[in-house]
Amino acid sequence: MTAERDILDRAAELRTEPDVIARLRAAAGTRVVVVREGRLRVASDALLRVDAGAVGDADWALLGRDRDGAPLLLASAPAETDSIDSAPEETWLGLRDAGGRLDPHETDLFVTAIALAGWLNDARFCARCGEALELQGAGWSRRCATCDIEHFPRTDPAVIVAVESRDGERLLLGANANWRGRMHSCFAGFVEAGESLEDTVHRELFEEAGVRVRDIRYVSSQAWPYPRSLMLGFRAVAVDERTAPDGEEITEVRWLTRDEIGGALAGDGPVGLPGPASIARRLIEHWHQEPSGTAVRGGRSAPPAQEPPA
Repeated sequence: MTAERDILDRAAELRTEPDVIARLRAAAGTRVVVVREGRLRVASDALLRVDAGAVGDADWALLGRDRDGAPLLLASAPAETDSIDSAPEETWLGLRDAGGRLDPHETDLFVTAIALAGWLNDARFCARCGEALELQGAGWSRRCATCDIEHFPRTDPAVIVAVESRDGERLLLGANANWRGRMHSCFAGFVEAGESLEDTVHRELFEEAGVRVRDIRYVSSQAWPYPRSLMLGFRAVAVDERTAPDGEEITEVRWLTRDEIGGALAGDGPVGLPGPASIARRLIEHWHQEPSGTAVRGGRSAPPAQEPPA
């Protein structure tokens, strides 16, 4: 699932340059990506770039360089921005809306812009003393003049796990209460203080589905800015087929065969599946594309499951 690709050049060496944002806003050829309430303008399967002069009131940051080396800035605009609100509402898309339409470079740019804009909007005051923070690092850090401490964009790690049967022929998926039965997906949860990723896999699967697992193997990751998550994708094998959904977060768990998953991927199966923008979808596809009878083996696994701490 992980391959070499055209990733975003973040131009980190420019972040220490004094007044770099002002210089780039005034420079010919600088392009700006505007974020408004977690949504960006998309046209022809690419993010719309505008001139800095076309943007009114906004918080600014350096995103990096475009494919051709042109500077890229972020403008995090308020909900009502006269200079750009004339654009059709349907061109403003969120990450789920954009789905699989964007190539890897545009997706990196999209996710980075959403995550950084969210932080610029939320982290305006010092968590220690409550004073207003000064923006630094070309929009990538803030400093409290009172406490003399720096604040940086935060990323919260979460695991997401595709659990298969011991023979590799079925996949276990769960229905979250928030989805009201419309969709089944892999199991996920945030890493708690003091946990390893493997500890979190064991705890989340037991808490949400009553399942013990083994043969845990890392597969891939995905930035998921809702509002600042990093999803770490794993595969695991169930110790047995007993399940016990917690009844609160997870209302139902189901073992699904390869044929049932294939039908669901085609849109006519027994359950709905996550959309193409999600790592959950890719984990399911990754399992389904393997030859029949292939189970996770030989990966680096965590110690045998134990009772989660109280």
